[in-house]
Amino acid sequence: MMGEHAQTPHKLQPDNESGTVSSNAADTAALQIVSTSAELATISPSENQSSASNISFRPRKIRKVSPDNSESKPAGDSKGSGKGAKNKLVPQRVQTVPNIAARALSCEGEIEIALRHLRNADPHLTPLIDLHQPPTFDTFHTPFLALTKSILYQQLAYKAGTSIYTRFVGLCGGEAGVLPETVLALTPHQLRQIGVSGRKASYLHDLARKYQNGILSDTGIITMDDKSLFTMLTMVNGIGSWSVHMFMIFSLHRPDVLPVNDLGVRKGVQLLYGLEELPRPSQMEQLCEKWRPYRSVASWYIWRFVEGKGAPSSAVAVAGGPSLQLQQHQQQQQQQEQQQHQHEQHQQQFLDPINGILNLGVTLVGIQQLILDFMDVGRPVLGDSDWDMK
Repeated sequence: MMGEHAQTPHKLQPDNESGTVSSNAADTAALQIVSTSAELATISPSENQSSASNISFRPRKIRKVSPDNSESKPAGDSKGSGKGAKNKLVPQRVQTVPNIAARALSCEGEIEIALRHLRNADPHLTPLIDLHQPPTFDTFHTPFLALTKSILYQQLAYKAGTSIYTRFVGLCGGEAGVLPETVLALTPHQLRQIGVSGRKASYLHDLARKYQNGILSDTGIITMDDKSLFTMLTMVNGIGSWSVHMFMIFSLHRPDVLPVNDLGVRKGVQLLYGLEELPRPSQMEQLCEKWRPYRSVASWYIWRFVEGKGAPSSAVAVAGGPSLQLQQHQQQQQQQEQQQHQHEQHQQQFLDPINGILNLGVTLVGIQQLILDFMDVGRPVLGDSDWDMK
C-alpha cells in the first residue's frame, strides 16, 4: 500500500552553488551607485539645468544594476560583466517558504491546520493521514511532574513504571505534592523501598536541586524556545535527547519537534522515501525540513507507519493516542541513554583505581626514601667499598 507512494530517494546534500554572488561584481556595482549618488548630490540646480544631457546618463547606470529593470541589455554591454552576475545580484528572486506561526498542538483547531499543511507539503504523508485517526494531545502536567515521571518510567515496562509512579506519588502526598522540596526531602532509602533504584534517586535529586537553585523552573520551561530548552534539560543527569524530545511533544505539546535520534522515526523516514540506508540525524533534518512547523505531528504519523509495518493489527490500537508509542520506544531509547551514561561512569571508575595506584606508588617511594634517610643518619660515614664488604 505504501510502496505505491515511494519515490526516488531525495538528495541529502543541498546544492550550494546556486545563488552565490561574485564579490568583485558586487563591489563594482556598489561603487557605481555610491559614486553616482555623490556626483548628483554636488550639482546645483542651475548646473542641473545646463547639463541635463550628462545627468540623464547617470540614472541609466543605476537602473541597469537595479533588480527591477526589465529592459533588455545590449549585446555590447556584456563584455565587462561577470558570468551570471546580473541574476546573482537579485536576492528578491529567491523564493522563500511562508512563515507559519504554529501554536501548541493542544490549541483548538491546530491539529486540523497541521494536517492541511502536511498534506500540501509532503504527498508521502497523505496516505498515512487518511489511514489513521488524528492525534490528540490532551495530557496536562506541570513540567516538574512530567520530568519526574519520565525519569521514573525509564527502562521499565509500562505496568511496572505505573506501579512505581503510583507509590512515589503517594509518598509525596499526591501529584500536587510532587515538588522540588518534597523530592529533595526523600532519602535514597525511602525511594529504594518503593522500587526506585539508587541511580534514579540521584537523577530525581539532581532535577530537584536544579529547580531549587533556580536553574530550571516551570515558568521558564514553558516560555523557553525549543533550542534553549533542549540545552537546559540535557544538563540534568539521566535526561537525554530522546527524553527531552518526548517531553516537548507529549507534555508541552510543542508543534515542531523532530526526534532525530529516535530509531522508529529514522526507520519510518527510510521506508517512506525508499532510502537504501538508515538516515543519520543530520540527514533527518534535511529530509524532514518540508514538515516545518509541524514536525511533531509528522513524527506521530511516522511512528504509526512503522508500527503498521511491524504489526499489521496495530492500526486499530494506535487510535488510542501517543501512550502506545511511548511504551514501545521508551525502553529502547532510554536504555541507550543509560548505557552512554553508565559508560562515562565506568570510565571514571576505571581511572580512579589507576590514579589510586599511582598515588600509592608515590607514597611507597616516599616511605622508602624516609627509611634510607634514617639509615643514613644512624650509620657511620663509610666509603662504598666498606659497605660492599659488609
